[in-house]
Amino acid sequence: MSLRLRMLLLLPSLLLASCAMGPNYSRPAIDTADKFRMAETEGESIANLPWWELLHDEQLQRLIKQALAENRDLKQAVASVEEFQARISMARSDFFPGISMSANAPAFGTLGGFVVPGFPTPFSYFGQSSLNWEMDIWGRVRRSNEAARADLMAREENRRALVLTLVSGVAQSYFDLLQLDMQLDIARRTLQSWEETVALAQHRLRGGVISRLDADQFEAERANVSARVAELERQMVQKENELNVLLGKNPAPIARGRLLTEQTMPPEVPTGLPSDLLQRRPDILQAEQTLAAATARIGMTKAARFPRITLTGLLGVASPRLANLLTSSSEFGMGGVGLAGPLLNAQTLGHEQRAVEAQARKVLAQYEQTILVAFKEVEDALVAVRTAQDQRKAQQEQVDALRSALQVADLRHQAGITSHVEVLIAKRSLFAAEAALTGAHRLHLVSVVQLYKALGGGWSPG
Repeated sequence: MSLRLRMLLLLPSLLLASCAMGPNYSRPAIDTADKFRMAETEGESIANLPWWELLHDEQLQRLIKQALAENRDLKQAVASVEEFQARISMARSDFFPGISMSANAPAFGTLGGFVVPGFPTPFSYFGQSSLNWEMDIWGRVRRSNEAARADLMAREENRRALVLTLVSGVAQSYFDLLQLDMQLDIARRTLQSWEETVALAQHRLRGGVISRLDADQFEAERANVSARVAELERQMVQKENELNVLLGKNPAPIARGRLLTEQTMPPEVPTGLPSDLLQRRPDILQAEQTLAAATARIGMTKAARFPRITLTGLLGVASPRLANLLTSSSEFGMGGVGLAGPLLNAQTLGHEQRAVEAQARKVLAQYEQTILVAFKEVEDALVAVRTAQDQRKAQQEQVDALRSALQVADLRHQAGITSHVEVLIAKRSLFAAEAALTGAHRLHLVSVVQLYKALGGGWSPG
């Protein structure tokens, strides 16, 4: 058996026995608690619910579906995933031989003979194909493919994270809009009440029953509520514009469904285990895939410091005359093994390896920070959900008490027992309390949505 044949038979065994350089990725050990600090309910996590089972307002569901179909940021994320799908196909092609073809036809005249018999010159007719195949002895190509796969998965998790942020953002903006509806309704009713009070005060002023000071104070309070109405109208249109951007639409009115007080949420919000976040939250999974890609690139830079071994081949036909191009004497070919390695740039490659290793440590810190922030967001949402119902109940009691106090103050003022100041204070307090009550309703709804998002809920188009 010839030496060349033995080498060819040995190459597959050498490739199979070789291993990729650099560390293999494994998920870092993360210390997680047995349960969330503020969790009160055990059971299957609320994050396992599809969003249409959590949010029952049909109009809100339509808005969410439109956002998932038309949002421009989400379309960018989808295109990014498609881009990296193409890039991973490019990386896979490095496993296979690269084949290229070329041809030449001199435009004017011919020159006879070859420098090397059977091989082309720029002045001859020829067609040739060449082959170049890198033998992945050190695992550079394998690590490159690992990095490409991890990059693709990171982009996919980024898309999921954007879906999660988008749908929760639509829900929160919708609840904000419903809160503004209630506050505007309260402000308009309060303004109408003050206009009646001012008209009565003007009548009493003309009759000499009250002073100009009393009438002016009522008028000032009416103007204050009127300004608040204008402010709420501005905020409402701006909130509709903000929501339209999420929907991928030009500014337009937003249709409403149920009132803020008619929205329903689960009475209990189980969270599952803290360790579930590592498997569910897309931002954590994205950070982990980024870490996996950085780890694979360490192996790429290590392998780059070793010689590259390639199989090369050349096959074609060439002739000084076009008529003789396909004759047996015009055929030529060659094959061999190429070896290329770093020499003067070896130190530079060493610096590059250290830079990539430092980058991997940086990405590891980012991954750990992402997990810490995730736990913090869950705990924040849990305490908000836990206290929102108590806050709403207490503020409802405050509104009921202030409504009763206003009735008593108004009767006492009409009977001349107290001054107008008591009525003014009672109305002002009731207006502020009713506005705060709408905030408590919104807080409970938004807290559940934020908890669902923090847990990495199953936002999907449905």
